[in-house]
Amino acid sequence: MLSAPLAQQIARETSEVIGYNVLITDDHGIVIGSGDTSRLGSFHEASVDVLASQQAAWHTAAEAQRLRGVKPGMTLPIVIDGAAVGTVGITGSPRQVRRFGLVVRRQTEILLQESVELRSRLLRERALEELVRDIGSFDADVVDPAFLAGRAKELGFDLTAQRTVVIVEVDEPVPAGGGVPDVATLRPEVLRTLRQTFGSADLVAAMTAGRFAVLPVLGRRSRGTAEDRLRLGQVAVRAVASEHGFASRAGVGGAARGIAALREAYADAGDALHLGKGCEPGETAYVIDGLRGHQVLAAVGHRARSRLVSLVAGPLATQADWPELRATLIAWCESGFNLVRTADALHIHRNTLIYRLEKIERLTGRPWRDHRSTLTLYLACHASQLDSP
Repeated sequence: MLSAPLAQQIARETSEVIGYNVLITDDHGIVIGSGDTSRLGSFHEASVDVLASQQAAWHTAAEAQRLRGVKPGMTLPIVIDGAAVGTVGITGSPRQVRRFGLVVRRQTEILLQESVELRSRLLRERALEELVRDIGSFDADVVDPAFLAGRAKELGFDLTAQRTVVIVEVDEPVPAGGGVPDVATLRPEVLRTLRQTFGSADLVAAMTAGRFAVLPVLGRRSRGTAEDRLRLGQVAVRAVASEHGFASRAGVGGAARGIAALREAYADAGDALHLGKGCEPGETAYVIDGLRGHQVLAAVGHRARSRLVSLVAGPLATQADWPELRATLIAWCESGFNLVRTADALHIHRNTLIYRLEKIERLTGRPWRDHRSTLTLYLACHASQLDSP
């Protein structure tokens, strides 16, 4: 529990403050920290009785001479949770150093306790990160799902409850004037914000400096619909912006129950984040349900997508206004081939819409009311979006 580096740091800094040499031993009486570094590694005989009795001891010059490795002063036990884990000694006349004894001992115990708690928190954070990564890479042929569920339960999370996965990606802020802290520096604060935004039953972990994973329970707050899950992503993005001023985006997977389904939701959340940035510009949260077609197109590879665009939308893709024509085709299909709804979605006049559709017909040779051909063009438009810079 009492590490040598920490003991040496405490001993050195405390010695400098009080003006007397401070010495710290482990639970065997071996010196592991001292303002006088020549005493490191030596045996401090007076510590043995102090450890056993958990009572302070004072030694005059004459008494110290009879003990191995001891100088005049006082020795106090370091007690954590009722157990003596070491001692702290102050060298000098017992009458002079006595007034520092209890303060130095208490300060040493506080610093040690803080170090233990910090290490415990760091170990827990690492365990949570590893758990989420193992869920994201789960393979039933390699890992027993009950093993992961057991690890999660030890950490206080029930993976049998219905959950989804939200992956939040935080932008690195652009310095303005005097500069701003980077995401890596504020990672613990962003992590704390996300945990406060969600709930104690929702598993939240930092994956990289700017990426966080949230596995919220769905039953308490939603029915698990696409709209409800999208709202979870939006809530996360707003919380990061409100508390830290960072822009961020969130990808949300499907509703899942059990390790295998969570693995799919994790992959879907990553896909939603990647695809949504290009296919839903202007939005900051994306749910996989509306991006399934894009997900399939992304899976076939760049070469197949390029061939589809070339064969189906070749004449259109060479036009200067191709992004505009592409958006028109997508809106036309997603508005149920209805002129009024499409024009409203694009915020243009009905006549402008008809002009664009007639241009598409002229360049492709396919009637814009031929819905089957238009649906093929729709796929080509999304394939083009995926490969656009």
